[in-house]
Amino acid sequence: MLALPVFDLIAETVEQTAIPAYVVGGYVRDALLTGKAKKDLDFVLLGDVKIFAEKIAEKLTGNPKITVYRNFGTAMVKKDDLILEFVTARKESYRPDSRKPYVKPASLEEDLKRRDFTINAMAVSLNRNDYGTLIDLFNGLQDLERKIIRTPTDPFITFSDDPLRMMRAVRFVAQLPGFQLSDETYEAIIANKERLKIVSAERITDEFNKILLSRKPSVGLKLLFETGLLDIFLPEVSALQGVDEVEGKTHKDNFYHTVQVVDNVAANDKEGNLWLRWAALLHDIGKPATKRFHPKNGWSFHGHELVGSKMVPKIFRRLHLPLGQPMKYVRKLVRLSSRPIALTEENVTDSAVRRLLFEAGNEFEDLMTLCEADITTKNKQRERRYKANLKKVMQKVKEVEERDRIRNFQPPVSGDVIMETFGIKPSRVIGEIKEAIKEAILEGEIPNAFEPAYRLMLQLGKEKGLEVKKNLSARKPEE
Repeated sequence: MLALPVFDLIAETVEQTAIPAYVVGGYVRDALLTGKAKKDLDFVLLGDVKIFAEKIAEKLTGNPKITVYRNFGTAMVKKDDLILEFVTARKESYRPDSRKPYVKPASLEEDLKRRDFTINAMAVSLNRNDYGTLIDLFNGLQDLERKIIRTPTDPFITFSDDPLRMMRAVRFVAQLPGFQLSDETYEAIIANKERLKIVSAERITDEFNKILLSRKPSVGLKLLFETGLLDIFLPEVSALQGVDEVEGKTHKDNFYHTVQVVDNVAANDKEGNLWLRWAALLHDIGKPATKRFHPKNGWSFHGHELVGSKMVPKIFRRLHLPLGQPMKYVRKLVRLSSRPIALTEENVTDSAVRRLLFEAGNEFEDLMTLCEADITTKNKQRERRYKANLKKVMQKVKEVEERDRIRNFQPPVSGDVIMETFGIKPSRVIGEIKEAIKEAILEGEIPNAFEPAYRLMLQLGKEKGLEVKKNLSARKPEE
């Protein structure tokens, strides 16, 4: 077992206060599994957490911060990135209609018994008489070796009492390579899935985001679907599953395609871009609503990107995800998710590339990552062709961007210049002129520069019956 310097301070404090202490939870699990130490440590005490935490804080240099939650019997000591959380040993009881437990003091065994899974229900003594002894009352070490997620007690009761633990079970399977649910745990999740409805959206989303950020998210996504949990909080994704057949013609299963796309993104996402993974997850959610069968051409999903992008805000609001830039980012990628692929099926014109660059802006590279991840065909020849076509688009983009400076551009002629030139006040006609100039640049009719844009502005103004009051053609754009 990996020992940390702070454990000696805990042992000293045990002797000073006569309050037994044990390190529990994630530290014990990870130390046994990987030999790596966590920076946030959980301790169970058989006594007053406030007294104990204060004594620990006195031993640490650098003015550590102490936070005490009397009602919950917990105290936290934080020093830099080291977080020590002390909890009084307790047991809990629940009412069927509530997630709020009735809590009372308990023995160490009762405290470990109430924990979610056997691999998290192990403790290590920090008391002098048996310092370093592993306390494993529910065969957690054996389950670590067998790579099994199992509850210390009846899983039906465990999940009914705290339904979020069903999400946590799936999350651990997703995060710990090779782990599986025990048969009893799996069956109990299916039986209790409806109980997840009493859990707040924030807590569900927190666990789900951890699943998305795992090394291979499809492990957790498939398990959420199989157990029925996904349909409780994200039915738009579970609705993608299934294959229809008419006149011998079928379409691919869009759920299993989607989880493969998420995996593909994760494999290339070294920074852990949560919102890119959300975009991958939601990129096809408009398909069930747009699915059509044509006797000649088979199945189609025309316009699913636009329909899907309109669904994104509703999903984000329901799951209490951030509605600012993250939501706009995901919505944009969903809306544009098929555009680069569509460009590869025709002659890649400068105009089409300019429009794509303009609309994608700073998200262009992420959009291309998503598009490449969207290639899930098992036909190797077709896959090579798709990737070669995307490479062709990228080369064209590089050429156009270097020449035309289109990304995130604003029309070179501002509204102030239009008003000053024609001596007019703010009005709709200003927006119309700016839009016409933007379209002319995107179409390649004029360069993205002040002088040609200004000349076009004069022409447009004349067509609208405006008179030039002040000629600013010699003015530089920055003026």
